[in-house]
Amino acid sequence: MKSVQCDLCETKIQGENFDAWFQSALSHWKANHADVMKAMANKSKEDGEKWMAEAKRKFEEA
Repeated sequence: MKSVQCDLCETKIQGENFDAWFQSALSHWKANHADVMKAMANKSKEDGEKWMAEAKRKFEEA
């Protein structure tokens, strides 16, 4: 199991693989960072893809 720290707080988010980690991260962000999630909805598709690639890189390096 890998752990990656949330981009916005000190919480460590865990997952067996990237997809499991992403689902845990999504639940964490919805519960704890709803304002940021709302702002992210206005970002471009390219911004989302860039974020996803960076998140996957961090997960793989953990």
